[in-house]
Amino acid sequence: MPNSSSMAQFLLLALADRRELQLLHFWLFLGISLAALLGNSLILSTVACDQHLHSPMYFFLLHLSLTDLGCICTTVPKAMHNSLWGTTTISYTGCAAQAFFFLFFISVEFYLLTVMCYDRYVAICKPLHYGTILGSRACAHMAAAAWASGFLNALLHTANTFSLPLCQGNALGQFFCEIPHILKLSCSHSGYLREIWFMVFTASLSFGCSVFMVFSYVQIFRAVLRIPSDQGRHKAFSTCLPHLAVVSLFISTATFTHLKPPSISSPSLDLVVSVLYSVVPPALNPFIYSLRNQDLRDAIRKMMTGCFSRARN
Repeated sequence: MPNSSSMAQFLLLALADRRELQLLHFWLFLGISLAALLGNSLILSTVACDQHLHSPMYFFLLHLSLTDLGCICTTVPKAMHNSLWGTTTISYTGCAAQAFFFLFFISVEFYLLTVMCYDRYVAICKPLHYGTILGSRACAHMAAAAWASGFLNALLHTANTFSLPLCQGNALGQFFCEIPHILKLSCSHSGYLREIWFMVFTASLSFGCSVFMVFSYVQIFRAVLRIPSDQGRHKAFSTCLPHLAVVSLFISTATFTHLKPPSISSPSLDLVVSVLYSVVPPALNPFIYSLRNQDLRDAIRKMMTGCFSRARN
């Protein structure tokens, strides 16, 4: 019975068998990663440099962009390497690191989305108390709590998973190292049950966050519909709808990935769904926010105009 520490490498799911399709996947991932890097870097630099965006909403958006960059940089480079060179292997240490960092960034992103929902709730439903409730110290504490919770969650699951003995081979049914797929290789009943309980706890916490977001948005929409002016309603919706779109994309893809019926499962479908869940949301998030947020669009346009003016001079 080999344990995980004696295993030299894992085999990832091949994106394609034909060389032409492998190169196509490489260029596709390259385009997605460049779009994610460009979009999130623009948000990071704009929020950091523009004084008008130094508010709680954009403070949390800056942290969200950091997690999006982390998700992309954790999974995509190895997938691009394997597609370019026609390999599917990843070392034991690399797999453990990839599983840890992906779970870390994806957990932090979900907690940040919950905090951002609370920010929108306070801004729209309790505008007179916004500065008091969401001061700079409170925002820093909530962001630190999201990062610390994500780190502890990732450390707990990764340490337990990679301590289990593995006796079902080393082939993962995923194009990156993800803990549920590694657990399928385990032959330790007690360790598997322990990880299941960890997952139940994490799922319960995530469900609680989801219920909180649904309740908050019910209150937000009720408050917005009571705003008498069309301009006021439009401004309120313009700050809420991007967050709601990001949350919906994140939750729907993650839920379908892990709860889809086995009867409709196939390697090609699993690959498409896993890409939608792990790669597409981090790449789309900055564009969703920039397309719907007039203040952010104006700040990006102002920054880029200033950069072009300095370059010409």
